[in-house]
Amino acid sequence: MVGAAIAVSGAVLQTVVSNPLADPTVLGFSYGATLGAVLVITLGGGAAAAGLGSGKSTLLRAVYRSLRPAEGVVRVGDDDVRTLSARAAARRTAAVLQDAGGNTTGLTVTEIVALGRAPHHGLLGRDGAEDHRAVEEAIDHCGVRPYADRDYASLSGGERQRVLLARALAQSTQLLVLDELTNHLDIRARFELLDLIRATGITTLAVLHDLDLAARLCDHLVVLHEGAVVAAGPVLEVLTPEILRDVFGVRATAERHADGVIRITYGAQPLAHDRTIADGDLRRP
Repeated sequence: MVGAAIAVSGAVLQTVVSNPLADPTVLGFSYGATLGAVLVITLGGGAAAAGLGSGKSTLLRAVYRSLRPAEGVVRVGDDDVRTLSARAAARRTAAVLQDAGGNTTGLTVTEIVALGRAPHHGLLGRDGAEDHRAVEEAIDHCGVRPYADRDYASLSGGERQRVLLARALAQSTQLLVLDELTNHLDIRARFELLDLIRATGITTLAVLHDLDLAARLCDHLVVLHEGAVVAAGPVLEVLTPEILRDVFGVRATAERHADGVIRITYGAQPLAHDRTIADGDLRRP
């Protein structure tokens, strides 16, 4: 599936970031960036990410229309998301949020995944061959076939996240919006989930708090600090010891290992979180 361009513009912006992979895609953030979170954008086989703190959830909510900006424009493709009907928006963007199962009492995994087809139904709301195919493919892609007939409420946290991702994939959208999808999962479940996301090839807007996971998912990163872009480009060019020290407050190095995975090695002594960064200390791309 071809990735969707994402743009945020107008008074809602404080900072505008050019996507290094898909001009003229731009991102905007309505608040100054603080430390500790990463925003990931995947377009086809590539990705861009921005270091984010306050405002990250605001941006996501604006993209999937949970929040209407007081000013400015949020676009997915060529469309201002505010001008789309609820059905049209749901055909364009699927969101997986923290604890986003909703009212799932008594529903099986297959029934949860099938809810993703709702935006494509007509007035009678009947499932067709295309709906069945989309649900089955999503179940297989996310590896939830072994418990497809189980009650969703009986699943573990990692299993539930897989099911919610499958529901989003069944929605057949151009854009996935993922808010802290890996929270509360063990490390194996986190890596498995991110690998599933990357394998979809769909444009993905996701918030992650873990630099290691972001490096695993992304090809490109955009790092913000105090509302300004301080680095942008391929992962290893961005996650330099200086950026890791000055923006994220850690002594660390990022390296690509023999298996092709970029890993971050952290020093034994972390930096103080309240250290003052001198003017001009951060490099700009």
